[in-house]
Amino acid sequence: MKGPSRLDDAYAYCETLLRDGDKDRFLANLFLPAAVRAHVNALHAFSHEVARVRELAREPIAGEIRHQWWRDVLSGKDRGDVAANPVAAALLDTIARFDLPTAPLVSLIAARGFDLYDEPMPHLVTLEAYCRETSGALFELAARVLAGARSQSMPACAGEQMPAAFHGGCAYAFTGLIRALPLHASRGQVYLPGDLLARHGARSEDVVGGQSSPRLLAALGDWRNEALRHLAAAHTAIASLNDGLKPAFLPLVLVQPYLRLTNKSGYDPFRSPIELPQWRRQWQLWLAS
Repeated sequence: MKGPSRLDDAYAYCETLLRDGDKDRFLANLFLPAAVRAHVNALHAFSHEVARVRELAREPIAGEIRHQWWRDVLSGKDRGDVAANPVAAALLDTIARFDLPTAPLVSLIAARGFDLYDEPMPHLVTLEAYCRETSGALFELAARVLAGARSQSMPACAGEQMPAAFHGGCAYAFTGLIRALPLHASRGQVYLPGDLLARHGARSEDVVGGQSSPRLLAALGDWRNEALRHLAAAHTAIASLNDGLKPAFLPLVLVQPYLRLTNKSGYDPFRSPIELPQWRRQWQLWLAS
């Protein structure tokens, strides 16, 4: 019997990477059709690798170099090292198999450049653009993989990102950023938009300082409401999609349960963990699949 190929090993590596580093997407992908699961895992593993550059690179310039390596891989300029990088190998195979555009992946890298520095997020619209290029791109590309596997056409969007992906990307990313607020604050990073802070007389320095206050909680409440607004818009847009594309948006099932925890009495954004037990996450995903 023939053993696993190097490409099989690359896809297995992506699965392990997600299981250890992005458990929610890993669990959601378990409910995807077997024919596409490994390929969506590859997309998500690529995103995870780019997202954690801040953790691996000590200086922004080192992070920029890592980002450039990924750009070169996607452009075909630096394919020599791909065999040694299982995520790159699986990603390129997925792109080729499903004829995926590389522009959204390049834009994802560019958006993640914000993560390398400590400039606070200035406005809600700026954060929405960031989420469109990161989380939103992943939803759309996953839908493209599902469409390709079923020989279905993607909805025409007149050059714009599909609404389900945009709104879903904002809802999912806002929720993840709210959950990660203590970690980001400890690094001097502030993703809570400056205009939401200013609306309640709070400042980005309050976030970095790690002290909760009524003003900060009010700004976080607005952020939570924006996430729920995008979630509602995503559900409306998803309802109009072909049923074969809807599994791409399964991770959104976890948004509301997480956000509910931030609305409890006594919630402290720096000390109250926003976690759900794995059994509950799997149950929610199973019910929605």
